[in-house]
Amino acid sequence: MALPPLATAADLAAAGATGSAEAMDMALRRASARVRRYTRQDITLVIGETVDLPGGERVLRLPQYPLLVDNANPLTVVELADFSGVEWTAIEGRDYSRLGNELTRGYPWQAPTRLMGWPWNRPHGVWAPKIRVTYSHGYDEVPDDIVDIVVDLAVMNLSNPGNLREVAIDDYRQTFASESIGGARLSKSHKDDLRSYRRPAFSVVPS
Repeated sequence: MALPPLATAADLAAAGATGSAEAMDMALRRASARVRRYTRQDITLVIGETVDLPGGERVLRLPQYPLLVDNANPLTVVELADFSGVEWTAIEGRDYSRLGNELTRGYPWQAPTRLMGWPWNRPHGVWAPKIRVTYSHGYDEVPDDIVDIVVDLAVMNLSNPGNLREVAIDDYRQTFASESIGGARLSKSHKDDLRSYRRPAFSVVPS
């Protein structure tokens, strides 16, 4: 499913950008892709996504955040056995605790049972080798600082659609910023502003 741009044509127009509707849409999509690639986050709200994650540790980190968990958007966590086909649904507050995007398996403070960790020759208090999670995540409204960065990149894309380094007409000469050549790229200040949204490299397999 294609994700929507992280800013709108109205945001671009408010910043003084001009161009056809098609050019604005392309500029916004390219800018949004740059931001998502850097942050490794969808950012916009995604409902009910299912992913397979590697387990084997006490803490399971969900790759996309912030999480949205309520009656309409449940968090479903299923532990999968390697080859037996056994599936076990973990329950928040009984089998694990949740803090932000981290799901932590409980230690067996009482007599060990299968509820305290993956059973059958597995250490107690850790997740199974493979976990299937269905969850909702992202922002219902894109944060303003992300919108500003996307608009900034989109304006650069619109200002130099031909990826030119320099334009000269008679005595007039215009040199384009290097960031706008080959498609507008994130500057150091952009990356600094996005750092709090960025997650570390992490491999997941969407189901």
